[in-house]
Amino acid sequence: MTTLILMRHGHVEGIDPPRFRGRAELPLSPLGMLQAQALAYRIAKRHASAALYTSPMGRCIQTGAPIAQVLEIESQALDGLHDLDYGQWQGLTHDAVRERWPELYSNWRERPQHVRFPDGESLQDLVARTADGLREVLQRHPAPSDVVMLIGHDSVNRALLLQLLDQPLCAYWRLAQSPCCINQIEIRGTEITVQRINDTAHLEDLPAH
Repeated sequence: MTTLILMRHGHVEGIDPPRFRGRAELPLSPLGMLQAQALAYRIAKRHASAALYTSPMGRCIQTGAPIAQVLEIESQALDGLHDLDYGQWQGLTHDAVRERWPELYSNWRERPQHVRFPDGESLQDLVARTADGLREVLQRHPAPSDVVMLIGHDSVNRALLLQLLDQPLCAYWRLAQSPCCINQIEIRGTEITVQRINDTAHLEDLPAH
């Protein structure tokens, strides 16, 4: 059995109030750094060794650094975990996008599987990329006792969970992914069991924003 620990990066500017961050390089905020430390402490209590992969983006690498340090392992960047490319929407607030692209924004909120962002990606692109990344990781770690940790983004994690749960893309908004959350999936051959989704118990004593 392979244990997959899927996490999201810590807090960055642009989460609240929300902007379309995507491929913009944003460092962890002071809160995000505290969240990453709390995440590392919880991981260290439960896992003595693991392989660690992160999105190539700085906020995910930063989030993984305390985990790599406490477990004394190396973090590896994985292109399959790269954030969704929002194209022309990147950096804009939701209100700004709603005003300029009202119909497309409405589709994004109601029928996300039908949307391609202007000069950007679609959810289908994201699913294909994350599926390739997951296959690559599982091929690298076929041993039944392996623990594999992935640090991705809100959209990336939703796409992976939809695949692992055999859910359609229209269910995209049903899966919350908070900063530095933990999702735990057990993979035994073709049998997949999701043990945790969006677990943030380790962050309860930290500020909300």
